[in-house]
Amino acid sequence: MQSWSVMAEKHRIFLENRGIIAISGEESVSFLQGLVSNDVTKATNERAIYAAYLTPQGKFLFDFFILRDGDRLLLDCEADRADDLMRRLNMFKLRSKISLENATGDYRVIALIGENALATLGLDSDPGLAKPLDGGVVFVDPRLSALGARAILPRDKADTAPFLSDFAETGNDAYDLLRLELGIPDGARDLIVEKSLLMESGFDELNGIDWDKGCYMGQETTARTKHRGLVKKRLMPVRVDGPLPAAGTPVFSGEQEIGEMRSGRDSRALALIRLEALGGDNSPSPTFSSGEAQVTPQRPGWASF
Repeated sequence: MQSWSVMAEKHRIFLENRGIIAISGEESVSFLQGLVSNDVTKATNERAIYAAYLTPQGKFLFDFFILRDGDRLLLDCEADRADDLMRRLNMFKLRSKISLENATGDYRVIALIGENALATLGLDSDPGLAKPLDGGVVFVDPRLSALGARAILPRDKADTAPFLSDFAETGNDAYDLLRLELGIPDGARDLIVEKSLLMESGFDELNGIDWDKGCYMGQETTARTKHRGLVKKRLMPVRVDGPLPAAGTPVFSGEQEIGEMRSGRDSRALALIRLEALGGDNSPSPTFSSGEAQVTPQRPGWASF
């Protein structure tokens, strides 16, 4: 099977599962600042950020990218949950001088991957680095530069933007395999809404948390989990030998349940695994069972567990 993480060819993938929420108004930054895990003041014309919106108890609700497009902030989010995100944001709008719009119909989100993708776009490997291009915005994935770049383009320009001619169009499977190889979660496919913790899901190492910003919803639990060393499980990539288990299938070490499967494709998947089951840093990768398959965890190079 082709390894998408080291491929030389450049590809573009239209991510039809992504939506856009536009926030405009003089208080748009301060409005979001009290709600999300990252520092919204860092979202500029030159930089996009990755952030999460949590419950007051610090459990996952949404994740998204935040970028600036002129006078507006754009949230690149899960399309099928955009209306729910809009509803929750509106609950906190009160008298804030902002305007919220589900602008999914106005934009398309495109992933741009391949060994030379960033150089072709005139970007270096600095996560989040952004610039305007051909009527839209292109930026290095703020989580990990190995994920390539993302472009947010007006829908009427998404097929004709000149820079896209340097990238061969391919299907969403390619992007899915790349993120699975790298161990990157995909929103509510991999995190359980109102249950998952950011520190179990790699948000710290994936630049999704700013530890120096002011208070935000769910901050207390997130900080306590980090500083008290309360992380006992981690979401991680696994190699699957056998039929791909469905998301939610338990993972066993012998007779002991030590985790559960999340999203997967072909022989790649993510799983939430108890760290104690992995052994020490120098231990060989153990093999576990899930359904009718064997699964072998693989520690990603960007992670600290």
